[in-house]
Amino acid sequence: MMPANANLYAYIHGQFTPLQESFLHISDLSIQRGYGIFDFFKVQGGKPVFLQDYLERFYESARLMELTVPVTSDELTAIITQLITKNKLPQSGIKMLLTGGYSANGYDPGEPNLLLTEQPLVLPEQETIEKGIKIITQEHMREIPRAKTINYSMGIRLINKIKEANASDVLYQQNGVVTEFPRCNFFIVTPDDTIVTPDKDVLLGVTRKNVLQLAARKYKTETRTVTMADIAQAKEAFLTSTTKRILPIVQVDDRMIGNGAPGKVTKELLADLITLEQTQL
Repeated sequence: MMPANANLYAYIHGQFTPLQESFLHISDLSIQRGYGIFDFFKVQGGKPVFLQDYLERFYESARLMELTVPVTSDELTAIITQLITKNKLPQSGIKMLLTGGYSANGYDPGEPNLLLTEQPLVLPEQETIEKGIKIITQEHMREIPRAKTINYSMGIRLINKIKEANASDVLYQQNGVVTEFPRCNFFIVTPDDTIVTPDKDVLLGVTRKNVLQLAARKYKTETRTVTMADIAQAKEAFLTSTTKRILPIVQVDDRMIGNGAPGKVTKELLADLITLEQTQL
C-alpha cells in the first residue's frame, strides 16, 4: 500500500525521486537480514528541530554497526534542506535510513544505501496528555542499545499484547531492571522530586537529553539503574520521544503511578520542552 500523500519526494540512490517510485532491490541487507540503522527528527515551520543532535547519533549508529554514511554531515544537511523545500509540509518527520546495501550472497554487506523520507507528523492529542497512558512491561533488551537499528522485531511482535492490555506501549526490563521502550525513553519522578532515567543499555534519546537539561534547572536529576521496585515507589512516570515529546504514564502493568493522574512535574517539563522547541524555529 502506498502512502496517502503520493505527491511527496524521497531521497534514494543519490537523487530525489517521487515517493511512489522509490524502491530498494530485494538483495538489500535491510530486506535479507534486517541490517541497517535509521534516525528520525521533526520539522516544524520548514526547520529541522535539534538537527545536529540527530545527525551525530545517526553517524554514531552507523559506526557501531560498521556502516559508512556515503555523504558528509554537511552534505546530508543540504540534502535534508532540499527535501524539506521540495515537499513543503507544514509539520513533518524526516527519517534517515542507512542499509547494509545490495548483497551478492544475502549476508555480506555491499555499498550502504542512504534513504530519506518525509511524512506529515501528528503529535499526541491534548486529551491523551491530560489523561496519561497505561504501559505494560516485557522481559527483553535490545542487542546493541546505543545504536538506532531497524530491528524492531520484539516491539512489533508485542503490538497485539499491548492492545489486549488496553495499554499504549511496552517497557523493556531484564531481571527487574528497566531500560527503555521500543521507541521511547523512560523517566520516573521520586517522592522527593528527583528526575531519574536509566543510564545503561538504552538509546541516548535527543528528547531524553533535552529533558534532563531542562529538569536540572529546577530539580535534582539522576541517570542510574531503575528497577521495578523504583517504579512502585515513584510519584510520577513519563516517556520521552521525538514524536511524543513527553507523555505521562499513570499505570504500569496493574500498578497505578502516584494518584493515577499526570503529575505536576511531568506537565511542567512538557511545557518547558515545548518552549525549548520554539527557540529552534
